[in-house]
Amino acid sequence: MNLKPTKQQLLRLLPDAIVQTHGPRAGTARFLSFDDGPHPEHTPRLLDLLAAHGAKASFFVVGQRAESHPSIVERIVAEGHLLGNHSWSHTHFAQSPLREQLAELQRTDALLYAFDRQQRHRVRPPQGSLPLPLLLNLAWRRRSVAYWSYDSLDYRAQPAADLVARLQAQPPQAGDIVLMHDDNARAGEALATLLPQWRARGHSFQALSSEHA
Repeated sequence: MNLKPTKQQLLRLLPDAIVQTHGPRAGTARFLSFDDGPHPEHTPRLLDLLAAHGAKASFFVVGQRAESHPSIVERIVAEGHLLGNHSWSHTHFAQSPLREQLAELQRTDALLYAFDRQQRHRVRPPQGSLPLPLLLNLAWRRRSVAYWSYDSLDYRAQPAADLVARLQAQPPQAGDIVLMHDDNARAGEALATLLPQWRARGHSFQALSSEHA
């Protein structure tokens, strides 16, 4: 038996002001979040789907891609979704020095300010990599990392039907922050089936708070 705590278990011990791994458990809300966009094809389709079902979400965008597709970022903001910071180039933070990590986040914050007039944005590091120096630096500056409690595994190459079946068998619970991606079609294809089912069960879908950005 492996008794070593997982990274996810350790992060859950930290207060939300440092690392948020889930939202409020009371109520009906789930928190969909999408990494690695915006994508010129997949993100607009996903936004259409969310709008059709009255769902809000959080989009952790890559700065380079946001710069290339500004109209999509404008739409994310205009439709009431949270705009988050997923670094400038989606580099491997585990392999880069702290100064480069911070420069990536600062450059993305500066770009995103033009869209939502927010000086700082919720941070989700690429690949979920959270080196201790970065965590301590963000905590010192009172910036909360937006992590997740439910990994959809939609980044795996698999038919949409398989993804749907797994999420139906083990659906996210109230308060779960759901990790998904909008740089491919899998999340949108699965949610086209799942959102109507989940909404029929009384679930709601909200964006994360910008508190502690």
